[in-house]
Amino acid sequence: MPRSFASIRVRIVRVFPMSVTALHVTTRRLGQFLELAKPRVVSLIVFCAVIGMFLAVPAGDPVPLAPLLAGTLGIALVAGAAAAVNCLVERKIDAVMARTRARPLPRGELTSAQTLVFAGAVGGAGLWLLHNLVNPLTMWLTLGTFVGYAVVYTVVLKPLTPQNIVIGGASGAMPPVLGWAAVTGELAPEALLLFLIIFAWTPPHFWSLALYRAEEYARAGLPMLPVTHGREFTQLHVLLYTLILAAASLMPFAYGMSGWLYLAAAAVLDGVFIAYAVRIYVDYSDALARRTFRYSIVYLAALFAALLVDHHLAV
Repeated sequence: MPRSFASIRVRIVRVFPMSVTALHVTTRRLGQFLELAKPRVVSLIVFCAVIGMFLAVPAGDPVPLAPLLAGTLGIALVAGAAAAVNCLVERKIDAVMARTRARPLPRGELTSAQTLVFAGAVGGAGLWLLHNLVNPLTMWLTLGTFVGYAVVYTVVLKPLTPQNIVIGGASGAMPPVLGWAAVTGELAPEALLLFLIIFAWTPPHFWSLALYRAEEYARAGLPMLPVTHGREFTQLHVLLYTLILAAASLMPFAYGMSGWLYLAAAAVLDGVFIAYAVRIYVDYSDALARRTFRYSIVYLAALFAALLVDHHLAV
């Protein structure tokens, strides 16, 4: 008997050399396609969509299983397809930026044709699931979100205007609306409040990143706000939009959608975010901008989680 896993692997390779090689190549290729779909970004999108689903049902009631499973998978697939199209359009830009140059397209590991086929297959499967197993409204809203991000934002707005992230943020704010529509088959003011929160969150989130990546954006020729208007102007706008976000985050309580538990959580989360934004404005450093960017992700996840807990404790 072999004495170690390594010796077992050697024997397998000797007996089935082509099978092991093919498995390795297949696994690596699947990993490359998965990287195209930006799984970390998609995970936040899916999280917000699922929160929308749970908030759409009365407190204490279960979410219907079919829209929960099919809706989550369909939204994730279409979001992954949009991310792949974004990678395709921006492959030359990604090649000159430190945080993106290791992606499969800049490295030449995947071709444009392979990316298009992948995006079409994955996106088509997601839309089919949403139309046939959820409802047509969710499918059309998700398709509109795909077009908004992959075409309007990526192709038109991002290379054209420093307000790209503000206008294009509408697509990024759609996930909870999609989740709400998946469960109810309709839109509601509560879903639009969730949209408003993410819409207001997007500028300080991305401009924090743009501040410490400004030189890379300049080399890539992208008109991000710190490139076109300078760092101090961007610092001010991070602060202003953070204040707008704090006001937006209180709207669910003001509307009667949430209770005191959510209000307390929002107050704490907003206070920390505002403190970061004030420090960025008065005493900027790249390290601080990087911490602010990372906190903004924690902020959104924690805010929506608090809204969910508050909603389902109100029984």
